[in-house]
Amino acid sequence: MAGTGGGSNDVQWCFSQVKGAIDDDVAEADIISTVEFNHSGELLATGDKGGRVVIFQQEIENKSQPQCRSEYNVYSTFQSHEPEFDYLKSLEIEEKINKIRWLPQKNAAQFLLSTNDKTIKLWKISERDKRLEGYNLKEEDGRCIDPNTVTALRVPVFRPMDLMVEASPRRVFANAHTYHINSISINSDHETYLSADDLRINLWHQEITDRSFNIVDIKPVNMEELTEVITAAEFHPNQCNTFVYSSSKGSIRLCDMRASALCDKHSKLFEEPEDPSNRSFFSEIISSISDVKFSHNGRYMMTRDYLSVKIWDLNMETRPVETFQVHEYLRSKLCSLYENDCIFDKFECCWNGNDSVVMTGSYNNFFRMFDRGQRRDVTLEASRESSKPRQVLKPRKVCAGGKRKKDEISVDSLDFNKKILHTAWHPQDNIIAVATTNNLYIFQDKVN
Repeated sequence: MAGTGGGSNDVQWCFSQVKGAIDDDVAEADIISTVEFNHSGELLATGDKGGRVVIFQQEIENKSQPQCRSEYNVYSTFQSHEPEFDYLKSLEIEEKINKIRWLPQKNAAQFLLSTNDKTIKLWKISERDKRLEGYNLKEEDGRCIDPNTVTALRVPVFRPMDLMVEASPRRVFANAHTYHINSISINSDHETYLSADDLRINLWHQEITDRSFNIVDIKPVNMEELTEVITAAEFHPNQCNTFVYSSSKGSIRLCDMRASALCDKHSKLFEEPEDPSNRSFFSEIISSISDVKFSHNGRYMMTRDYLSVKIWDLNMETRPVETFQVHEYLRSKLCSLYENDCIFDKFECCWNGNDSVVMTGSYNNFFRMFDRGQRRDVTLEASRESSKPRQVLKPRKVCAGGKRKKDEISVDSLDFNKKILHTAWHPQDNIIAVATTNNLYIFQDKVN
């Protein structure tokens, strides 16, 4: 029952919490669309299709025993985006949160960027546990006092109050994207960030909302000549001039902003030649990259396509240094997956804190972990059947054909409506957050 963890020893993953309603009848607005830990791992944010952001805070149960990790409880909930209508194009702009990115913390408050298809917002999350009393020109209930009736001046004082968490929009970055935003990424200079849509990438300053710089534009003069779109983009974790973007054709381009203002000419092109024996009608669809993530140390990057996760060394463009098959048993099912549109699902991926393990989602509420050093992998399931406190998760196996063993699941019995697209890993600890349709599962390694 060993899982795959962050060290050289096996980690046993056990259930910690599940958030969200148990009902089988799921409201569209409650479907989770993004999950993101902040830089310390103390806060965990989720966005949903209803435009809401829910932030969970890690409660320290026992400060004398930090190894006894605690639960995540709701810290703040706010409506980030509302549905809009573009009257010029007669298009509805849905409120769904596409991405959340935390800014590095500089003071007591926390800041995050959230985006829907068109508009990016900067939110400040702050705490208030004191209130001001003793105004001279207004009553405690807010009514104004006639200055002529004031006979003595009072010195206002702060009084303790129940802790209140406030989420306030500080900036709105709008009207810069013609197409749907799929990525935002904070630069390591802590001043700028990028936003990417299907055909363009823009560079923003966090303080300036009325203009951005277009740094990539792959839109052809004639749209009938369009052959690929941008699927994801991310800044390098410590080189502020470097970013990558992936495409629907399975290639990743690394660009250097020092070379020119418009980075249409890439510095490096990462692309793996297609195996002719696997060539099929679906080859181009399944080679489309749905996510790209730099490792924390900046040496590697990970890409996720429909069937696999690939690890690339930034110094080697010709092929990935590691390839992990996520659900190769689905290759024979591509025709039915195309008919039910599942082949277009966009799975995300993430690194653990020390870049030794990668994680990504699959169908049937399965998620996969790959240990890079030991070349081992495990399949686990986010399920309410395994949701007793501290219950160790049993590895799952899928039978692709032939005789099925006792604990194996037939590929024909997989539920393609249950899928894990969004996952996140705590930056320091073996704590993971996994989003099923409308539930957020939190697992951690077993503390003996």
